[in-house]
Amino acid sequence: MSLLLLQLVVILVVARACGMLLKYLGQPAVIGEMAAGIVLGPIVFGALAPDVHAELFAKSSLAGLSSLSMLGLVLFMFIVGAELRAPEGVRAQIKSAGFVGVLGVVLPMAAGLAISPFLHPLAPAGVGFWPFALFMAAAMSITAFPVMARILKDRGLTQTRIGRLSLGSAAIADVFAWIMLAVVVALTGGGSGGFLRTLIGLVILAAIVFGLLRPLYGWLLRTYAPSGEPSQMLLAAMLIGALACAALTEWLGLHAVFGAFLFGACLPRDDRLLRCLVERLEYVAIVLLMPIFFALAGLSTTPDAFVGAGIGALLLVLAAAVFGKVVGGALGARLAGYGWRDSFATGALMNARGLMELIVMKVGLDAGLIGPSLFTMLLVMAIVTTLMASPLLTLFAGRSPNLVDPASSRA
Repeated sequence: MSLLLLQLVVILVVARACGMLLKYLGQPAVIGEMAAGIVLGPIVFGALAPDVHAELFAKSSLAGLSSLSMLGLVLFMFIVGAELRAPEGVRAQIKSAGFVGVLGVVLPMAAGLAISPFLHPLAPAGVGFWPFALFMAAAMSITAFPVMARILKDRGLTQTRIGRLSLGSAAIADVFAWIMLAVVVALTGGGSGGFLRTLIGLVILAAIVFGLLRPLYGWLLRTYAPSGEPSQMLLAAMLIGALACAALTEWLGLHAVFGAFLFGACLPRDDRLLRCLVERLEYVAIVLLMPIFFALAGLSTTPDAFVGAGIGALLLVLAAAVFGKVVGGALGARLAGYGWRDSFATGALMNARGLMELIVMKVGLDAGLIGPSLFTMLLVMAIVTTLMASPLLTLFAGRSPNLVDPASSRA
């Protein structure tokens, strides 16, 4: 127990320090916390003090951290599902958001499939080409909705046309990407029989969640929490629902994050409820539990990813990721009638992957679809593309009036 507490102290100190540094540099703090995982892993800490690192993070001592990390993931994805909604004013742009969302998924997926033949030799032994290629396609297509929202909020762009378009597009893109990722993980669960079991089980679970639990929890909240602030008993009931759904998707051969996300998505779209959930749950998940997830992710990295052909593979991953998202998002916005500057600004925002990419990578690692080398490359890609979002937004948008004036006409 004393070792676990020491591990938590080290993880939190490094995570907050890296987060503060990135925030000082004008970037979302979560990027620094993601980078803290690399700092705590074998690439930095393990290289500078291998004996201390081996003793502090011995494999036999990581069970407690893994359990806390899983709890943090479940709580975080529960909140992400609860805040999944059409941003204010986006209904007028639903067609435009559809163009951006679809092309912001299709082009990155195509790029992921295109580079898969070159990366498949880095996959674990026994992993077939198509499960691997489909996972890479899904990994390329993720957009970090929470990070994008934070960037837009920090720059005062949330209620602009481009802000609403980007948020709506990211929501559409991530729904497609998560569905595909669920299919890919199900395909690895033991042949056609395992896939059918998982698929049928997921359909039944979704029917129960949206057909039974959604009206049930809606009634409970209207009856016992009309102010939007649930009591401890009602909050416990929601946590039970999230944890039960997470356990069921884990039992079905999918990752627990799918069930937690599904349950969160079934809750009423009430901003008061969401604010309460954020205050009571998200702060604990993000401040205490998610840094553990980042640290364990860092422990799964390997310096071998930057040796020899690994550099070329990393550059290939970065090129495919940036090209797919920026160009895909820009083409979607352009087809919707936006000017080129606003279109590429939208593509730049879609390129932010952040924490959502890290969760996808963890799902792939747990499913055995990727090994430490590719995990390390995808982690670097997630950090780099998220770091690029804000500077690229400034480069493409400049002082475009369409970003500042929500009522401005299309270029």
